[in-house]
Amino acid sequence: MPVTLQELLPREQWTPNNAYRLIQAKVTRDGGLSAGSAKEVENWKTRAEEEKNRVQVFRPKFDGLLQGNLGISTRYNESVWGMIRERMPISIFYGLASFFITYIICIPLGILKAIKHRTVIDNVSSILIFVGYAVPGFVLASVLVVYLAARLNWFPTGGFTSDNFDSLSLGGKIWDVVHHAILPLICYLVGSFAFMTMLVKNNLMDNLAADYVRTAIAKGASFKRAVLVHAMRNSLIPLATTLGHIVSIFVAGSVLIEMIFEINGYGLLGYYSIVDRDYPLVMGILVLDVLLLMVGNILSDFFVALTDPRIRFE
Repeated sequence: MPVTLQELLPREQWTPNNAYRLIQAKVTRDGGLSAGSAKEVENWKTRAEEEKNRVQVFRPKFDGLLQGNLGISTRYNESVWGMIRERMPISIFYGLASFFITYIICIPLGILKAIKHRTVIDNVSSILIFVGYAVPGFVLASVLVVYLAARLNWFPTGGFTSDNFDSLSLGGKIWDVVHHAILPLICYLVGSFAFMTMLVKNNLMDNLAADYVRTAIAKGASFKRAVLVHAMRNSLIPLATTLGHIVSIFVAGSVLIEMIFEINGYGLLGYYSIVDRDYPLVMGILVLDVLLLMVGNILSDFFVALTDPRIRFE
């Protein structure tokens, strides 16, 4: 029985109208394959399906995620991993900036709020961070773009860098990136500030009321030492569970914020992959997200074991 085999060519051999090579072969009576050149069909296999009166012809090939190949985008005809990798620097920049700014500001602010509980400082800061938490990031982004960028012209309206970025000096390039990043970072951070600050405050207040802190003060330790040395370490244990998710900086991004600020980042790539029904790209993004999530959970358990002396890995 004559058959036509269709073999996908290597990418460098693709032509505008064809990415496959056709092989004319025959299925013999014993279920084998024969062709003009035995080399053409040496890797092809046959499988008889007698109940359906047909023969399957296929070629086993191990290619995909385990080989580091996420496939080819059906919309852009480019490597999925290459498209994701192009947007990694933007994701890493915003992810690292958000991570460090959040911890640098929220931990001291949480300590201050715990020490100054129910004072003017605590009440005013609580109002500000909860108002920020209540405002969605994309709504704040729209307001900032309209008033601070479009009307007052204090900041760029969008983009990651300016059009003349390549012609700037080193200092000019650094300032250009920072200038473009201020408004997006505000929108990225506004939601996480309340959670992180209140987490530090509540845990520190619980530990300050514990017996071991009162005992340390009764033995002559200063209040500052009791806070920073005794209570602070136990208060940071819940924060250790969030440290593992630092790996998510590689896929950091908000679709709406990136659309408003015209940032060609990871979130926007995922949005367009769904709109264009680019299934290889969608699956590649999902695989990377899930993989980093699992790695982050493992790292979180590891950091908790480091900070909490009650937990040990056997």
